[in-house]
Amino acid sequence: MTAGLDLLIRGGTVLAPDGLHALDLGIAGGKVAGLYHPGTAPAATEILDATGLHLLPGIVDIHFHVRAPAYPERGTVQSETRAAAAGGVTTLFEMPISKPCCATPAEVARRRDHFAENAVVDFGIYAAPGDLTEASRDAMLAEGAIAFKIFTTPAPPGRSDEFDGLAFPGAAEQLRALQLAAATDRPIVVHAEDAALLDHFGRLADDLDPADAATHGKSRPSVCEAVAVAQLLAMNITAQAKLHIAHVTSAETVQVLKAFAGTSDFTAETCPQYLFTTEADVARAGVYGKVNPPIRGQADQDALWRAISDGVITHVTTDHAPFSHAEKAASEGNFPAAPPGVPGIEFILPAMLDAVAQGRLGLKQAHDLICANGARRYGIYPRKGALMPGSDADITLVDLEGETVISPETLHSHARNVAHLFNGRRLRGKVARTILAGRTIFADGKIIGRIGGGRHIRPGPT
Repeated sequence: MTAGLDLLIRGGTVLAPDGLHALDLGIAGGKVAGLYHPGTAPAATEILDATGLHLLPGIVDIHFHVRAPAYPERGTVQSETRAAAAGGVTTLFEMPISKPCCATPAEVARRRDHFAENAVVDFGIYAAPGDLTEASRDAMLAEGAIAFKIFTTPAPPGRSDEFDGLAFPGAAEQLRALQLAAATDRPIVVHAEDAALLDHFGRLADDLDPADAATHGKSRPSVCEAVAVAQLLAMNITAQAKLHIAHVTSAETVQVLKAFAGTSDFTAETCPQYLFTTEADVARAGVYGKVNPPIRGQADQDALWRAISDGVITHVTTDHAPFSHAEKAASEGNFPAAPPGVPGIEFILPAMLDAVAQGRLGLKQAHDLICANGARRYGIYPRKGALMPGSDADITLVDLEGETVISPETLHSHARNVAHLFNGRRLRGKVARTILAGRTIFADGKIIGRIGGGRHIRPGPT
């Protein structure tokens, strides 16, 4: 890509695939046209001064929920993708929980089109395996499903239509789902908790204080997660799917992941709520801090950080799951009845930048965890997740010395009034500007992205 540039971003530090460099970045036609030593770039129609800022590839969040078009009182595609833009996220993958479940080709198409009309950032759509047939699988892929997702738990009471074709508590159905995914090049993501153990510990917790935050953890202890993950990894030795374990929470599960290393193609993720908070924070936040699987103790958090350092966990995702204030408030004092989920799309990047400032991670490793590794895993790298000639010009400009303060007044998510888990946090690192396909969608605290400006993303040649 040559001649005139649409935009030249100069004076910043660019996170290129091989590390940090003081380079100017040129954009033309929505793509990165080139990286230039200062003073050597072609003429540009517009110039943006990025002195003092770092240019990162726009964040790719591979685990996101808005449930749209169902439940608009919890948030909409417009509200939550606007929040994504404010958080430096330029691509997100929407999970299949909706009403009805995204488990048929028609529903994949419906949700894809709904996002296309409303999204401010680029998006992919997960499908549930539905009836577990090859015909349905292939039709959902043809409609543009980015990957597949299953739960190893039964549908929650009263929500069967949201989980029909997604919840498979039986091992035979889980194996079938893995085998169906293995015949494709797409990942299959699993929410892994053992159904029989959940039932057992749930009954034991019936005698505990429902207002005590610890009751939730005791009803879903880490052994439930570890056993389900072990069974999936054992089955995947046979199935050989591209398996991805969602939201790992515990030291026990980390040990399972280590034990199965090299047996099949699997990866694992954790989330900011598990890396930066503990059950003590849940006790402070009340039901507003309830998530599934539960947030655990300090020893588990420490094990997750070690797993990241050791390369056992290679992804950090938001598991952004907004609920309305009314829904959470209605269950105050009753953890078993409270809806599980917290917002996170706006502070995954500031939280990871804060970890960099604290010396837990280098900037490139932090970025790989929340962006480049996911882009590679889902077959969209280097179109996404990289700043190199030909990549999409999706760029997040960050101020490493700036500060992000989490509060209802600073958040844009519709769920800003239920972000109690992180409220009051002061994080070192701030999103200054977000650019999608060469156009600014967030700057100076204001979201200016166009509704419907986000594009549907499919895997492609790397």
